[in-house]
Amino acid sequence: MVARFLETTRGYCRFMVRMHAKRNRKGAFHDCLGFTLIEVLISAALMALILVCAYACLSACLSSQKMIEPRADVLQNARVAMTLMSADLRNACPLSSDYALLGMQRMLGDAEADNLDFATHNYTPRRPQESDYCEVSYFVDKDQSGQMCLYRRRNPTLAPDPLSGGSREEIAEGVIGVRFEYFDGTDWYDKWGNAENPEQNVGLSEEQANQKGLPEAVRITLMFDSDPKSNPAVNAGAESSAGTPLVFQTVTRLMLAGQSQASPSSGGNAAPSF
Repeated sequence: MVARFLETTRGYCRFMVRMHAKRNRKGAFHDCLGFTLIEVLISAALMALILVCAYACLSACLSSQKMIEPRADVLQNARVAMTLMSADLRNACPLSSDYALLGMQRMLGDAEADNLDFATHNYTPRRPQESDYCEVSYFVDKDQSGQMCLYRRRNPTLAPDPLSGGSREEIAEGVIGVRFEYFDGTDWYDKWGNAENPEQNVGLSEEQANQKGLPEAVRITLMFDSDPKSNPAVNAGAESSAGTPLVFQTVTRLMLAGQSQASPSSGGNAAPSF
């Protein structure tokens, strides 16, 4: 549209120049060597219209860029977080003799902030006396600015307490909710395992299948602020000024779940020995 206006203006100017040259050649209006007031006004109006259209197009482009860039960052954060969690869960193995996998429901303010603890073989040894066995935890916590972030704890050693130790790293920022659901082959459960009374995980009935062994699959749901940079200190669970949160979901199958449940062990599933 802008190019069409520019071409029209250039054509009009060329036409007016030819008209003035023609008049001068015929001897008419010898004292008129410039444009008339009406011609100047028409040219100024056309130029103003062109500038307004150009500004409108530029403003629309800047607004689109301002809206798309934060969402692109959120999409990248979600992709990285989903990839890391899926890779760890696909190679999940029993965490300890008390519970193979522990999934707890937790709220942080008004937001869902579930915890997930398990062990995985998705680990490359970095120090002497390490193997590919690593204790892993995924949880949500606030950083120094008050923004909710998704963290991963990793401990490649066999600790007396499998739910502590190791080091943690930030996986994704701008998170406003995390939910884990567990599939035992028949139903989906909101939690898995029993951390308070682990001895009850032995000899459970089929109706209590979500408290023993490894689930066959885990459904991960991540909720992100659509524009975390606009309000980095947004309260947990509160929607930012950007609007509706962005929700990402995936289902990951635990490839070693059948092997761990089929192998006999006294006192439940035990962590591998080295």
